[in-house]
Formats: sequence, C-alpha cells, structure tokens
Amino acid sequence: MTTPPGWYRDPSAPHRERWWDGTAWTEHRRAPQAPAPRAPGGFGPPPAAAGGRPGRAGAVALAVAGAVLVAAIVTGVVVLGGDDGDGPRPAAGPTAATAPASATGSTGPATATAGPSAEDPSVVVDELNGITFPLPDGWVLPEYVSVPDVVMTTDGTYDCPGDGGVCRHGLVLSRTVTDTAETSPEALAESDIADAAEDAYDRDLLGRRPFGGVESHSVVASGQVAVAGRAGYYVRWRVTTAEGPGGYVQSLVFPSTVGTEAPVLVRFVFDAGEDGPPLADMDRITEGIRPIGDADTGGGVGSGIGPTG
Repeated sequence: MTTPPGWYRDPSAPHRERWWDGTAWTEHRRAPQAPAPRAPGGFGPPPAAAGGRPGRAGAVALAVAGAVLVAAIVTGVVVLGGDDGDGPRPAAGPTAATAPASATGSTGPATATAGPSAEDPSVVVDELNGITFPLPDGWVLPEYVSVPDVVMTTDGTYDCPGDGGVCRHGLVLSRTVTDTAETSPEALAESDIADAAEDAYDRDLLGRRPFGGVESHSVVASGQVAVAGRAGYYVRWRVTTAEGPGGYVQSLVFPSTVGTEAPVLVRFVFDAGEDGPPLADMDRITEGIRPIGDADTGGGVGSGIGPTG
C-alpha cells in the first residue's frame, strides 16, 4: 500500500520529522511533536463550489486551492529509511498526519488556506502551493468572498454597476493546475487569460453580469518572469465592459517549489479607473512571492514584469 501523506522520521536526520506528500519527500521539516487534536466537525474536504464551469480553453483543469489534503492517522512511528525516494516504513505507535508547517515549526491543518504568518501579518500563506504573498497596503485577507481560491482582496466593497451584487476593486487568486499534460508556463498562461477575463468581468457564479458583460480586450503585456526562483510566464489584458470602467486581468503561471512541482496559477483582477488598486501592485505582489520559509528567493532575476501603463 502507498504510504499516506504525513510527518515521519527524517531518514537523513532521525531527530527531526519530515513531510512525505504521498509520492516523495518534501523539504518541510520540524521537531517531533505530539499528534494534533481532531478539529471540530472532523476532517475532510469542503463541498465543491456551486456554479463552476469548465474553462473555455479546455486545456487547464484547476484544482481548487482551498481543497484540503486528507488528514490521516498513521498507525506507527517510522524507522530510519533511505532518502533516495523510498517512502517511510511504519512501526509501532500512532502519529497524526497534518500538512507541513511554515519554517517557524508551527503546525496547521492540511489545507490551502491563506492567512498571515505568525511573524509577519503582512504575509499571506498558501500552504498547498508552498508559497507566500506580500499583502500590500489597501489589501486584506478574504472575507465573505464567493469566488473560489481567493488569497487577498482590496479593502471594502461597492455595488456592482451591472446586474447588481457586491463587487471588490481587486482580487488575487492562487490555484494548482492539474489534469493536463501541459507544463509550459507560457502555454498555460496563454490558455487561461480568456477565462480569467470572463470569470472576472462577464458573468458571476450565479449567471449575473455585474459589469454588463465583456465588450473587448487588449493585450497590455506578456513575457517571462522569475517567480519564487522559478521561471514563469504572465499575460496581462485590459478588459472593456459594458458598464463601469472595466479592468485588468493577469494570468501568471510558474512551477511549484514543493511536492511534484505542479504548475501554480495566480490570477490578478484589478478594476480600472481611479477607484481601482494601483496596477503596479501586480508587479509588487509577483516580485514578493516566496517559497514558504524562504525570505530571500524572489522574482525579477533574469527577467521582469512588463510595463504597468
């Protein structure tokens, strides 16, 4: 049987524990800890969001970053094993399997939830994709947001100019790209950008048109960019809507720094006009993406974000 994901004795350092993702060892390590208590309501993924629809490009299937890893009770602590790709081998005694924590050593549920680190409340943590985002001025953690996978929003809401509802001037979403053999960041970003524009400014999950629908778009910029020390690619559109000032959308794709290194998709949605967030925030957020526990590896080395005008 395949050993389930969990914390096991580190083969290369028996005095520490290391996270096994079900397929391979990751770089997450911690001091041995007692089993985590069961959360109220039990473990398990939340129900899928209603109203989802496949992307128009058809090549990219997006796994909801909010989906949880399955927490399991592993029967047995582990004995020392090799660090050559073999999995851990159980012995006697139970150990709780929870998602790897940040470099602080603090544990957390096996979810891809976003939240501030214990050290820096201006950092948003995406545990599933193994990255952190900077939280610029004017941005907050998401509350009461119906759009899946949102990691941050601009502060405050306003009445949508179209079919009604509540809108926000800015959103940033983080997702894992799955169920496709395509791994090229350029191909994935180019494939996703039309869906990003449609999801943000054409119809919402209830079928309404908060901005009266998309009338046209233009390409603002695209190109290679270094993200969290990895070679990524981005595409940015200016979207014109039937009502309101329209906005900007950006699809950014880069390989994950954890697990199987599946591509990570980050979508940016910024309203245009004087009430929208500064377009330069797209660049600041992109350049500030880091692997969890790494404060030095960033974007911009060898490539950069295109013009923000």
